[in-house]
Order: sequence, then structure tokens, then C-alpha cells
Amino acid sequence: MEKLLIKDAFIIDPATNIQDKLDLLIVDGRVGAIAPGMVVEDAQVINAHGLVCAPGIVDMHVHLRDPGQTYKEDIQSGCCAAAAGGVTSVVCMPNTQPVCDNAKVIADIINRASNAPAHVYPVAAVTKSLEGQSLTDFSALKAAGAIAVSDDGRPVSTPSAMMDAMEKAELLGLKVLSHCEDPSLVRGGIMNDGDVSRKIGVSGIHRAAEEVGTARDIALAGATGLPVHICHVSTRGSVALIRDAKRRGVPVTGETAPHYFMLTDQLLEKRDGDYRMNPPLRTQDDVTAVIEGLQDGTLSAIATDHAPHSPGDKADFVHAPNGVIGLETSLAAGITALVKPGYITLSKLLALMSTNPANILGIPAGSLKIDSPADIVIFDSSQGWTVSADRLHGKSKNTPFKGMMLYGSVKMTLLDGRVVYKNGSIV
Repeated sequence: MEKLLIKDAFIIDPATNIQDKLDLLIVDGRVGAIAPGMVVEDAQVINAHGLVCAPGIVDMHVHLRDPGQTYKEDIQSGCCAAAAGGVTSVVCMPNTQPVCDNAKVIADIINRASNAPAHVYPVAAVTKSLEGQSLTDFSALKAAGAIAVSDDGRPVSTPSAMMDAMEKAELLGLKVLSHCEDPSLVRGGIMNDGDVSRKIGVSGIHRAAEEVGTARDIALAGATGLPVHICHVSTRGSVALIRDAKRRGVPVTGETAPHYFMLTDQLLEKRDGDYRMNPPLRTQDDVTAVIEGLQDGTLSAIATDHAPHSPGDKADFVHAPNGVIGLETSLAAGITALVKPGYITLSKLLALMSTNPANILGIPAGSLKIDSPADIVIFDSSQGWTVSADRLHGKSKNTPFKGMMLYGSVKMTLLDGRVVYKNGSIV
């Protein structure tokens, strides 16, 4: 048996309510024991004094661009970025080329991810070619390894198709992840519609586009009793809609991303494509509302919507594609913007980033309970570092946090008990 002993760590596991200075023994890639002062003579020892040891991050919203746009990112480079950020489970969206709408693409992704430094869980398309009309073969997709369905990047175009998808997914135990947007309200906008968009003279996307889409899918969940997960929540109105729905017992969950609780549309005054994403950065009032939603449980998860684009893609502000990267900065962004100011505890942050996403999706992650996979992040919660795009591990560098000082430095990431990242390097 292979044994690895993590000594003298401050262990935080929201799944088992552990918050204490303890040792953790890994046996053959799984958590074997957690106790103080363990002595295991035949184990390799990791000294984690002064560091936090927690379940690896589960990022439930990632674009790996593979297959089809691997000049931006691929499975291996994306998983290297994940490992550097303490992310051990990557849930990849289906808007690839070809679209991940059939069992062959799902199986290919899983096969090529088998030796990656993070677990990869594919999400399949709800509709064929993401066109919003004909449903894909959910049963075949699940059999091939899909864990959820989504047309992310686009909304499912009609309420009828969305309700059919929710019914079919529930029968098969798949989660529906919804990109909530009414395209008719986008009207060619490229950023939040408001004072800043008018100041710099570009078309804005009204918040109603997101909120109308959110209201539609909440209404479907409420009427049918079928669950839905709302992706990348960015507005006060969407938070309020989800909060009200949960109070009424509607089976809805929601996620947001670090840029929505940390950044505002004021950054777009720079006319820098690296600050463009969809949904767009909103106002300070929306940032406050998103934080409130994380505090009171309205929003159940933090994901990144990691969306790599090359520097050439992002060079023209007006015509740049939407999307920002975030795998390597998400934990630190959460510590910096949520934990340090006292909005939530570190344990709550880890629940939002690891335990809750795993539970929503039903994957074997997000916990350090005995015999669980030893997917672990070890980090210094107080160490500051400056985000330098050139030092990030993924292929693309379009981070909205460039030049910012963040707190929380990942020292080591373990996948199934194997060290895959250590002190700045992929192992």
C-alpha cells in the first residue's frame, strides 16, 4: 500500500464539519484517517505546518476548448491551470467544435483526460448542435459519461424544449445547467447597459436579458417541480428571483463567478477585451447583491466560467469574443473578496467552491470523509501574490485579475493522493 501523511495541517472539510489542526493519512489514493499526532512509519510525509488542507476545488463551469479550438486551451493545459489553482474536478461545457452532443465526443474527452492532472467531467449539449430545437440523446450521452446537460453559451430557445429537457434529465439523474438569457434583449450589446456603456459609446446588454431568462426557467421549475441550476448569476434581479423561488420551495440552485462578486463595469472604460464576458460585469450594486446571495445561501456555488481566448482574439475591444479565464485565481479571489473582508468564513467559501458543486452534480468530490478520493488542495490562506498573466499555466492569458494582489497561495494539489502541483510547478 502507498501511504502519504499530511502532517500538522489546519484541516477544513465542510462536508464533515472538520475545522482543526490535524494530520491526514492517504492510503492508496484515498483518505485513510484524520487524527492528531499520527505516526505512520512507512508513509511519505508532507509537512503542512501553517497551511490549510481542504477538499480540492470543484469548478462546475469550465470551457476547455477541446476539441476544435485547442490553440486557446486543451484538456491538458486546462487541467494544468486547474491544478495550479487547487482545482481537482473540472466540469467542461459542450460548446466545442464539434459540439459535445453525441456519445463519441463525450467518450473521446474522457479518454484523453485520463492522464490529466485534474478529473474532467463532460457536460453534454441539451440540443443538437446547440441550436435550441431538437434534444440530444440524453440516455446515450449519460452512458458515455456525461454528468449534466447544458446549451451554455446559448439559452435553450423555447420554454417547451427546456421543459422537455428538464423532464428527460430528471428521469436519467442528469442536472440541467441553464444559461439564462433572452437573446431578443441583447440587441448587439457587448457590455452592461448603463452609465459606463453610454460614456464610452458602445452598445449595452440590459440586465433584463438575464433576468427574463432566469424568471422563465424558475417558472418552469416551479410549475413542474423539476430541478434546474442557474449559471453565472450577475444581477441583483436574478439573485432576488432565485431567493424568492427557494423560499417558495422551487428546486433551483444558482452559481456565480469571482468576477461578479469582485469587479464592476467601470473596468470597461479601459476598452480592454480581457474585461468582456457574458453575462457582462455589472455595477457595484449588483456586486453587493451577489455577495449577499452567497452569504444567505441564495447562491449555492462559485464557479469560474473559465473561457480562454488568445491575445489576438481579444485584441479588438469591440469585436473580441466574450470570456475570461479563472481556474488559477478562483480560490484566491474568493479569499480576497469574501473571506478577508469578513463576508463569509473560509469554511463557507470552501463549501461554495467544493462541497456544494460536488453535491449539486452528484460527483465523488468535495469531501475528506474516510475512503473518499484524496483530491486535496494545500494552501497558505494569508499569503499575497500578484496575478501575472505570463506566469499562468493555461494557454490563454485573458484574466480580468491581471496586476491585482490576491491572497491565498496554493502550495500543493493532490489528485487521487498523487501530487500533481507543487510550489509553482506541475509535477
